[in-house]
Amino acid sequence: MPNPGEKAPPSDCSDPESVPCRPRQAQESHDGDVPSLCPPQLPRSSPPRVLSMAELLETAQEVSRMTIAHEIVVNSDFKLQEVNFSPNSLESLVKETLHKAFWDSLKEQLSASPPDYTYVIQLLQEIKETILSLLLPRHSRLRNQIEEALDMELIRQEAEHGALDIPNLTTYILGTMAMLCAPVRDEEVQRLRGVRDPVQLLREIFWVLDLMKMDMVNFTIQSLRPHLRDHSIQYEQKKFQELLAKLPNSLDHTTEWLHKAAAEVSVSSLSSPSYPEVHGSRVPLSLGAVSRSSATPSPMSVLNQGYMNLLHWEPGIEKYPETLLMDQARLQEVQLQVNQLTIIAAVLLVSSSVCGSALFSSPGFVDKLKRVTKALLEGLPHTRFQEALLNISNHVHQEVSECLLQLGYPAFTDDKSASLKGQIRSIAEDDNVVRNIMEQRIHSFLSLHLSPSAQNSCSLPKGLAPIQEELLEVGHKFGSMIHHNRQVYGSYYLAILKKILPEAGIDSF
Repeated sequence: MPNPGEKAPPSDCSDPESVPCRPRQAQESHDGDVPSLCPPQLPRSSPPRVLSMAELLETAQEVSRMTIAHEIVVNSDFKLQEVNFSPNSLESLVKETLHKAFWDSLKEQLSASPPDYTYVIQLLQEIKETILSLLLPRHSRLRNQIEEALDMELIRQEAEHGALDIPNLTTYILGTMAMLCAPVRDEEVQRLRGVRDPVQLLREIFWVLDLMKMDMVNFTIQSLRPHLRDHSIQYEQKKFQELLAKLPNSLDHTTEWLHKAAAEVSVSSLSSPSYPEVHGSRVPLSLGAVSRSSATPSPMSVLNQGYMNLLHWEPGIEKYPETLLMDQARLQEVQLQVNQLTIIAAVLLVSSSVCGSALFSSPGFVDKLKRVTKALLEGLPHTRFQEALLNISNHVHQEVSECLLQLGYPAFTDDKSASLKGQIRSIAEDDNVVRNIMEQRIHSFLSLHLSPSAQNSCSLPKGLAPIQEELLEVGHKFGSMIHHNRQVYGSYYLAILKKILPEAGIDSF
């Protein structure tokens, strides 16, 4: 039987009786951009089949499982967390009322003469089951020790004869918890050793055990992540093909998305004799790409245009492609970050133009303006940028005035102050030249991240140096999502583009 007061030695994965090892950092796989697969079975155009309630529930469960697996793979920070209701919410009030009633009843039972141990036995049974659930199959010796120490039949007999030693049992339970818990829970377990009220102690034990169960689930997620990454492509393709079989019109929005991208690539060729390929050489394009002339867009240029269009998406107006629904929230977050970085870059460029290089070369001045602008934009949707820029213009002017005073330069005239504020506020306008230039440069930089091989060699466009760190982070996030999406759904996109561009002779990207 383990010593309750003794911490288990550092775990060793090779020891079959060791406590579960901590997960190592998952390593990303670097497979090819598009998997080599047989063409997917795209659904034929047909009226949608009415599904039964059982089929709908089954489909919803499949989507849920697919979404969770996808989230674990693409989101390295994904973990389960305790649900905390608002203190004044109905859920919180109901939970608090029920818990208080139960623990008050337990206190009455233990205060009776003789004590009633009915609830205590039930709680000890639940505690035992929870602790056993934290063990791995290889922990057979420890499992036997716990079964022996928390023998429920023996505990019932002791309770019937008034000989139940609750302090001794809780001491053993706390010792076992201290041995099994993650280091982050050591403090909570140690604190429980000082609780003398048995009712409060049992309540606190359940609270800490819930945290330990969450730790174990998250440990399992981290442990499975490398395995899921190795098989996620095939798993998501298989599940998506099964969904297509049940919902035959499930690629309508994806097809519309690629149609729009193909048309835009073709139109863009009218103003440029060539189109910059993300993955290779420049391929001549023309309007005949869609109208069956000799020149056609390359499938990669169309797909990349579609991906870049996601940064201009208008929720509620356009339907998101079915193949990107699981990443919609993440892509919308990237879209918001790009919009904010565009505003920040435009504000800094305008301020630099008005204030001059002497002021902007002052140590820390540019970083201060960036922090102020970023803080005032934080959490705001793009629809409220006009209001934010009003505040930003005032704060920037204040920072400029203070810096001029510190450096001993003359203060701005009223006209120059009005010009600085006015130009910053005008950035909110959709047709603002500075804003549009910064947006084009940021999008141009992000388009290079559509190719994993080019991400480490992306050169930063002029005027974006102050936001380089934030831009690189967004670019990596955007590129990783797109790379995974192309691996999973590349064969579906290829099949659709063969219909959109029949003369392109497409065999692969």
